Amino acid sequence: MTDSDDALLPLDAVRPPASSKDTKGAPAPAPERPVARVAVDSPLPHLDRLFDYLVPDSMHETAEPGVRVRVRFAGKLVDGFLLERADESDHDGRLMPLERVVSPERVLTPEIAGLARAVADRYAGTLTDVLRLAVPPRHAKAESEEPAKQDLPPAEPSQTESAWNAYPTGPSFLGALRDGRAPRAVWSALPGARGWAGATAEAVRATLDGGRGAVVVVPDGKDVALADGEFARVLGPGRHVALTADLGPAERYRRWLKVLRGQVRAVVGTRAAMFAPVADLGLVAIWDDGDDLHAERLAPYPHAREVLGLRAHRTGAAMLIGGYARTAEATQLIASGWARPIVAARTTIRGLGPRVRPAGEDAELAKDQAARQARLPSLAWRALRHGLESGPVLVQVPRRGYLPALACRHCRTPARCALPPTRRTALPPDPHAGTALPMPEAPAEAGHLCHGPLALRGGHAAPYCRWCGRVDADWRCSSCGSPRLRAVVTGARRTAEELGRAFPSVQVRTSGRDGVLATVPATRALVVATPGAEPVAEGGYAAAVLLDGWALLGRADLRAGEEAVRRWMNAAALLRPSAELVVLGDAALPAVQALLRWDPVTHAERELGDRAELGFPPAVRMATLTGVASAVRQMLDEVRLPPDAEVLGPVPVDEAGQERAMIRVRRSGGAALSAALKGASGVRAARKTPDVVKVSVDPLDLI
Repeated sequence: MTDSDDALLPLDAVRPPASSKDTKGAPAPAPERPVARVAVDSPLPHLDRLFDYLVPDSMHETAEPGVRVRVRFAGKLVDGFLLERADESDHDGRLMPLERVVSPERVLTPEIAGLARAVADRYAGTLTDVLRLAVPPRHAKAESEEPAKQDLPPAEPSQTESAWNAYPTGPSFLGALRDGRAPRAVWSALPGARGWAGATAEAVRATLDGGRGAVVVVPDGKDVALADGEFARVLGPGRHVALTADLGPAERYRRWLKVLRGQVRAVVGTRAAMFAPVADLGLVAIWDDGDDLHAERLAPYPHAREVLGLRAHRTGAAMLIGGYARTAEATQLIASGWARPIVAARTTIRGLGPRVRPAGEDAELAKDQAARQARLPSLAWRALRHGLESGPVLVQVPRRGYLPALACRHCRTPARCALPPTRRTALPPDPHAGTALPMPEAPAEAGHLCHGPLALRGGHAAPYCRWCGRVDADWRCSSCGSPRLRAVVTGARRTAEELGRAFPSVQVRTSGRDGVLATVPATRALVVATPGAEPVAEGGYAAAVLLDGWALLGRADLRAGEEAVRRWMNAAALLRPSAELVVLGDAALPAVQALLRWDPVTHAERELGDRAELGFPPAVRMATLTGVASAVRQMLDEVRLPPDAEVLGPVPVDEAGQERAMIRVRRSGGAALSAALKGASGVRAARKTPDVVKVSVDPLDLI
């Protein structure tokens, strides 16, 4: 074609062909806000910041804040979240473009992104670790489904009296929620199997009536199922979702999308629900905040109570901390003026609470033959027999299994596995020693034995090792040589077996790790359960016995007394009003006294005072460093701690050379401590130090 021919062509035909790339091969930038700030999925603390990327023109419409993206980082394709778009970048060089937008769904809302940043700073963690907890993995099929249209009728007014009328300040709390205000309360719930779920549902409904949303976090799936039923009754069908890990990835993501897209504004679930993206949040609530299931097992190990407190503070939402017992942390919030108590009158508590009677564990065993067979004091045996005349009875056993701990019957030495390790790695050959000759296997010596604790799975089983799993049928005591064993701790299954012999005509049901019962009928039955697995009885239990109080109170744990009160009260609340409750423990102990008087408030206040005197959380902020001894000591030498910080340790924590150090500061220095520890972790990561030091801020297991 000649030049004269070009003049005859239309103008569009002689323009350069449209292309998304310039002459250098780089994609053309988006016409507006061409810079994307991305949180890259990297666990390294020294890379805990946003990185700028170029938004190609082809992704201008889909690369919106909150979407999942794929980017090239350190030569690899990694996931990330696009947090914001900007006009300019502080980076002087050429920006790498976004590789692709995984999905146009904006799964990370600005509120949750800000909350995740605050949680990471609070617990000396990284934003990526928190976002991994906050946003569930994508399920493409569930995301592509068209949202179902719901024409929900108006919620019917409640025909029953409000459960909050039993508390002097309860009606005003509901009124504040309806008016759109933000009350913060610590609620000491009255005894009753279903009372807490119904009252919580009423608080959620009051929040919805005020035009705002609500998030409720409970310890486990059993509590979610109970709350789910009450929410459906009080709110009406289709107005809330329940989120648990048992749903499976597709259904859980489908329900989570309902919340994200605004189809429902009320959520109840386990600890992952604390990050539910409810729009216009008006209430966050947590039930039984002392349960250790509220503490996340993954870094940075946040606690649901603290996360919800941060969320309420940031959004101006109301907060409700409920439980039959009260934790020292909740008491600290009241003492600081951040929250107010909601407590019923003493006359109301006495009318609904059980009749608690303490009993010794050995003094009364000779009074009755059946009691001796079931290792129950006569008082406890009579309470069970009397309760079985009118319905089910509950027996709480603090240990699961059959006989989880054994000892020599003659000298009481703990029974340990006398077998060699399952496998031993051979030592590498010495390159300077020439050709090594094969050596016969040496006999197992005392230093090369398993030494794991022995236990029994059943009445006719041989003892097995809880570490290596092998049967040690030829065991003999290492101290006296006796082959005879005795039980040190009796588990739930052995207790059920003993009770079955003592009450041969009564059905015995167990609830624990092997299978948790949610409910039991009102018929005669002996229900043996471990703490936290007690099923709800229709109409309440007729009686209950709390066995082996020493096992809860004697634990080497800072929270042993608080945890014993919490577990006992959770079980006692399942009884009928004025039903008999026998606790096997010394009546002079403060925890037993709190149960006798049904007074968790005084016990919590005393617990907080003791911790303040000793310098333990929540009166102070404390962090632990755990790892190889040399790594912990090196980090302590390098970290720039706040001026008032106190270092305790390090001390050994196991036989593998792990050590732990504790760092204590005043509550006002908590943010500075977290920042210092995060900076030290970043320095170690940048150096590529091989030994990892685990950093935990305010962990539950301090002792």
